[in-house]
Amino acid sequence: MTIDRGQTARRRGSATMSRVSAAAAGGTWTKKAPLPVAIAEIGVGEVEGKIYIVGGSEKKGLNPPTASSNYNMMYNPATDTWQERAPLPRNLGHVGVAELGGKLYAIGGFTGDVHMHPQSLVIVYDPKTDRWSELQPLPSPRGSVAVAALDGKIHAFGGRTSEKVVKRSTPHAPDMFIGIGTVTTHDIYDPDKDEWSQSMPLPGPPRDHMGIAVLGKKIHVFGGRINDFSDLLDRHDVYDPKANTWTLASPLPRPRSAGAFTVLNGLLIYAGGECTPGGEISTPNAFEDVDAYDPKTDTWVHLTPLPQGRHAFGAATVAGIAYFAGGALVCGGGVSTTDLLALTLP
Repeated sequence: MTIDRGQTARRRGSATMSRVSAAAAGGTWTKKAPLPVAIAEIGVGEVEGKIYIVGGSEKKGLNPPTASSNYNMMYNPATDTWQERAPLPRNLGHVGVAELGGKLYAIGGFTGDVHMHPQSLVIVYDPKTDRWSELQPLPSPRGSVAVAALDGKIHAFGGRTSEKVVKRSTPHAPDMFIGIGTVTTHDIYDPDKDEWSQSMPLPGPPRDHMGIAVLGKKIHVFGGRINDFSDLLDRHDVYDPKANTWTLASPLPRPRSAGAFTVLNGLLIYAGGECTPGGEISTPNAFEDVDAYDPKTDTWVHLTPLPQGRHAFGAATVAGIAYFAGGALVCGGGVSTTDLLALTLP
């Protein structure tokens, strides 16, 4: 395992940000057909040119958001239309999602408010039959796990076990009880054997609400939080499955968690997140930042900000356009949106 060189990487990242190709800078945002429901804390995946929104915390009218849902909504970029598909067999929020072999895998999640009741459920969706099937569960229940598929395997990093429950009081919201307790666990699922095995854990602190993406033959894990949305990380770790080693890459320009992430034009895109410094629950303090990482230069560059700050949303790329769906428009949950935003780069 590589020795932590966070301070070196942080200096290098800030000093060389301007060297990223000018072609990556900027970006244009456009609105697409809104989601059928206002929803946040979703899982998002792409299968054969269609984008799927899985689970999430639904907001109806003036009612408080639900903790979880069984939604499975499909967006077709070619027609700019939505269609409801076979629902999840169980209500979930903060579920990890990855595509492998033309199927969508949903892993872990929470069924209760504010990270309560983590799940070990692992299910797979086949778009051709419009059916879900249950698979071998996670070795331990957890939600807000970072999930990615590479070389026929699915990797599940970190997440929240909610082993401890704490009370949180804020000036602008009712008291709430929050599940805390994050891990560095790294589990690998083999779909041919329907079994899990453990591998090299995340370096650094335990965390959840991370960004994750595959670039080339490596998995990038970035940002996240240790427990609360004030325990934010700018950390950027890269896993090489072939060597079973971690290295530290240039950190995020600003620490944040619960943003949306995808790969566009060979760049890792990270948008939004919570919360800006001084942000409080139920106030509009989600990040508007959109940043792109170029693995060739190990640098980040700022792109055109989101039209409005948000977190707890998800993203996927189809035909050179990155789509960002749903999310919460305030810090700590609350006001969810039906927005579907599309990002194109020059």
